[in-house]
Amino acid sequence: MKRLNIILALAAVALCFVAFTTTNNSQPRGNAVGLEIGNLAPDLKLTDPSGKVIDLYSLRGSVVLVDFWASWCGPCRGENPNVVATYNKYHGAKFKGAKGFKIYSVSLDRDKDPWINAIKHDGLVWPDHVSDLKGWQSVGAATYGVQSIPTNFLLNADGVIIAKELRGENLANELETLINK
Repeated sequence: MKRLNIILALAAVALCFVAFTTTNNSQPRGNAVGLEIGNLAPDLKLTDPSGKVIDLYSLRGSVVLVDFWASWCGPCRGENPNVVATYNKYHGAKFKGAKGFKIYSVSLDRDKDPWINAIKHDGLVWPDHVSDLKGWQSVGAATYGVQSIPTNFLLNADGVIIAKELRGENLANELETLINK
């Protein structure tokens, strides 16, 4: 009987080990989900202007800027030329451990037409524009604790936050440090 209890205990430990090592492989080990540098960025699944859901985690493998903005936000629109220039320069760059640079552009608009018009007018040429059209009640804003815009988070290829609040030349300077030279 004692031997059977030992065998059952060892089997239970083995099953726990197998379950622990095979679950949740979508997250890099050692990184808690959160909003601080070094945390795994929370996932977002929002729709693009055509209604297609774009999953932030689907962009893994690239360096990703999660950029919160709105068409009605003057400072956001003023920052857009810097973001466009940076995207144009780095989207095809060879990064250490990453295949290019992408932008996951999260709009806090409430109306679809001004959002689409701002994308066109400002030349925001990247494909990953999303919004739930809930303004400040946006799931994305709540998930990322957004209190003001523009605001952004730079993620490495594993989806880990490596920098925040990069404006003007600071975004390009940060990307330059990640280039494979």
